[in-house]
Amino acid sequence: MGAGLAAYGQIFSHAAQREKEAELIFRGNQYRQAIESYYRKEQTYPKSLAELLSDNRYPTAVRHLRKLYADPITGRGEWGIMKSPEGGGIMGVFSTSEDAPIKSGNFLLANQHFAEARSYKDWQFFHSPAGAAPSQ
Repeated sequence: MGAGLAAYGQIFSHAAQREKEAELIFRGNQYRQAIESYYRKEQTYPKSLAELLSDNRYPTAVRHLRKLYADPITGRGEWGIMKSPEGGGIMGVFSTSEDAPIKSGNFLLANQHFAEARSYKDWQFFHSPAGAAPSQ
């Protein structure tokens, strides 16, 4: 009976980790889309993630992101930040977790580079116009 409970616990833990991965992909893509939306409108990157929530420089506030999301892997509101090479604005985010991901394939086109990831830190969600390389 103990072995059965241990196996069930391991399966449950594995399923919970997969749910966190799916949530990380969702939240990371939300940040990527918000940064892309901001960039298209301003032709520059936001200086902080909070700028994605409400841009009041226009007659009607522009909202690129509904809310600031926490990193589902670490459970903290802090993300790793990818700075743009030219202006220092935020061009992307990533989890700060060094844990190895379970998912290793079947990613959407924008996330294909995740297949070679050794940790969640390598799952980088960024907007890069014309091949600009982000810095961390």
